Amino acid sequence: MSITTEVTHLLRECIAAQASDLYFLPYQCSYQLQMRTTNGITLIRTLPVEQAKSWLNHLKFTAKMALSETRRPQLGARQLEIDGQTIFLRLSTVGNFQNQESLVLRFIYVQSTHAKYVLPEQFMQLATLCQRRGLVVFAGPTGSGKTTTLYELAAQLGVGKMVMAIEDPIEIFQTDFLQLQINEAAGMSYAALLKVGLRHRPDILIVGEIRDEQTANVAARAALSGHLVLSTVHARTARQVPTRLAELGIAPATLSACLTGVSYQRLLPTKQGNAVLFDIYDPIEGGESDESTWQQNLVHAVKLGQIDLATQQAFAQG
Repeated sequence: MSITTEVTHLLRECIAAQASDLYFLPYQCSYQLQMRTTNGITLIRTLPVEQAKSWLNHLKFTAKMALSETRRPQLGARQLEIDGQTIFLRLSTVGNFQNQESLVLRFIYVQSTHAKYVLPEQFMQLATLCQRRGLVVFAGPTGSGKTTTLYELAAQLGVGKMVMAIEDPIEIFQTDFLQLQINEAAGMSYAALLKVGLRHRPDILIVGEIRDEQTANVAARAALSGHLVLSTVHARTARQVPTRLAELGIAPATLSACLTGVSYQRLLPTKQGNAVLFDIYDPIEGGESDESTWQQNLVHAVKLGQIDLATQQAFAQG
């Protein structure tokens, strides 16, 4: 069996499990291949070093990464077509102190704009927050459905309005939206596309991720000028989002004026399949929102029969 066939089988296995990440991790005399899903990390292969290196190099080659560089960090990307489905792959490699190369491959799926919710009334609460306009920010781990939530809110609120999305990459194809994709090599960064995009005067602006000071401040200014801006940021809880935005350079007075809603979400295994549970924080009304309300939401979901006690315990810390 050729390396191409072997690696394709591996990727198909991960995609069938809806894995978010695939890891090539070096050990003394072997490599462990692990995949991450909503249920955690699972060991799927243990390979001899030479075989693992050949698979790893094949993945690097297809992502246009330098095969000779095994120590310093490298980033790569490619697109995969499996059974008519488009999956975007993001690759990252780096060598450890023994110059053994590791690889992390992230799967980005072209998603549906419809999600299931553990507590459906939470989505309506988010829609109400979005009617204020301003900046509404979502946090949660990779693969927790944040982009789907953004698109579903924009589709519901954007009837008869101009909706623009700026992402890296575009994860959901929505013909009713104007969608722009990041291309750093061509000078099309988040900040650059935001500045150009605002000239189109969108009513609703989706910013895939606020990841630097320039993007944060352009998004904040857009929110202050009357747009509804929906975006994501890396934070462990809803209450940590304002702190994270401040760390990214948004001045306290600006943040207080533009931030109208915050949500943290996880994708939970329920009796009817995976569904999203939110922890929603209203920065205007204030009130508690962190571990206490997250725990309350889990307890409520158990009482409704949506999740079991094992799931409640597994996701107790968010």
